[in-house]
Amino acid sequence: MKNEFYDVLDRQVTALFTGEDDLVCAMANFSALLNDQLDDINWVGFYQVKNNQLVLGPFQGKLACTRIPLGKGVCGTAASTNTTQRVADVHQFAGHIACDAASNSEIVIPFVRNNEVIAVLDIDSPIFDRFDQDDQKGLEKMVKSLEFVLFG
Repeated sequence: MKNEFYDVLDRQVTALFTGEDDLVCAMANFSALLNDQLDDINWVGFYQVKNNQLVLGPFQGKLACTRIPLGKGVCGTAASTNTTQRVADVHQFAGHIACDAASNSEIVIPFVRNNEVIAVLDIDSPIFDRFDQDDQKGLEKMVKSLEFVLFG
């Protein structure tokens, strides 16, 4: 059931973003799409890699941390290792950066252009262990589709 949900969202990504070439515009609407479609989340958005740090990009949710050092916290770890970070309990993650005290779990997916991480997609939830393997697989597929539509 969850796989079908993400397959539908993935097809929407391709349909909505084909022909779009503005990165910020795409990130803004991608965040809005996820915010509208995902249950039990309290923040979704992007951090862009700029000058060896992550800088807040388009998002949906409450005010957020504006800058995160590469390698620090869940987002910085995902960016520096180019690996998805799925954290069931952010309070147990060494070096977690608490931008919103209501967040209890998180998934962060690297956003890549020409084999280089240029941003990360960050999704937070107030529910512990909100994101499972199916969520990770579906969200990673959507991010890859957005990368392909924007960058070829």
